[in-house]
Amino acid sequence: MANIRFPRSGTMQFWPRKRAKRIYARVRSRPKVDSVKLLEFAGYKVGMVHALVLDLTPNSMTKNEEKTVPLTIIECPPLKIASVRFYKKTNNGLKIVSECFVGKDKDLLRKVPKVKKQKSIEEFEPKLEEFDDITILVYTQPKKSGVRKKKPEIFEVKLSGSVKEKYNFIKERINKEINVEEVFTEGVLVDVHAVTKGKGIQGPVKRFGIALKSHKSQKGQRAVGSLGPWNAQAHILYRVAHAGQTGFHQRTEYNKLIVKIVDPKEIEKKSGYEHYGQIHEKAILLKGSVPGAKKRLIRMVQAIRPNKKKQEQLQLIKIIK
Repeated sequence: MANIRFPRSGTMQFWPRKRAKRIYARVRSRPKVDSVKLLEFAGYKVGMVHALVLDLTPNSMTKNEEKTVPLTIIECPPLKIASVRFYKKTNNGLKIVSECFVGKDKDLLRKVPKVKKQKSIEEFEPKLEEFDDITILVYTQPKKSGVRKKKPEIFEVKLSGSVKEKYNFIKERINKEINVEEVFTEGVLVDVHAVTKGKGIQGPVKRFGIALKSHKSQKGQRAVGSLGPWNAQAHILYRVAHAGQTGFHQRTEYNKLIVKIVDPKEIEKKSGYEHYGQIHEKAILLKGSVPGAKKRLIRMVQAIRPNKKKQEQLQLIKIIK
């Protein structure tokens, strides 16, 4: 076959490469945890800084030495419960049997109109044995962050524990704020779910990383060398790299280390962060980069496959702004 230029990253690594349905990601898998708590939290991406840290990792070549690492700041305003969902097992898996709306904030009602005839959550307590799972819909409070928008994001969050333990946990926190310290601690690995930056329609060189052809090529330098064989095929295979949507894809990055959970005063800047503004609530410092543009919602879940052998232990010394 003549002059086929295969992509460096492989066209089949992510498929289909289409735009995400929502501006914030969907989480499909969560780990099992012993204690009763939320299995995830969410925050807004502020930007990146680099920091001076002390490496306390055993068997590390830089043990007890100072080094600089890149950090991503994610501001985490408290979450609040919008509604409680009750599930029951069927032949087709878990199905929602009933839902109890408990959110009363005006900002929430802008996005979800309140149901007129609504049961209170206490009415479900005698029927707990009938249900196989309980989850909650939570909503963010962007007005408290540097994002400063009116409408919150609403998404479903699972809890750990038995049905009774989940019910008691939820009942105590109705109309109360859930802070990031209740879910995550420093030095823990998390999986990051986000929607990447949108780049519109791009050619195959940028989209798939194929090689440029010779400058003497007759049918374009930034195109694939061959569309496939001439015989036994009446169409172009979908695996051939072509121009199309690039970016605004849902992606998951595994095992991001929480270096520290900081107060806004520890990382404040007089001029504010570029394209974000001032930080008003507690923030998570994650080692490395995170997908998505600034002000985008990032969902963090406890690591589903933590790499215990290579887990680092970093002590924050100073943030270099």
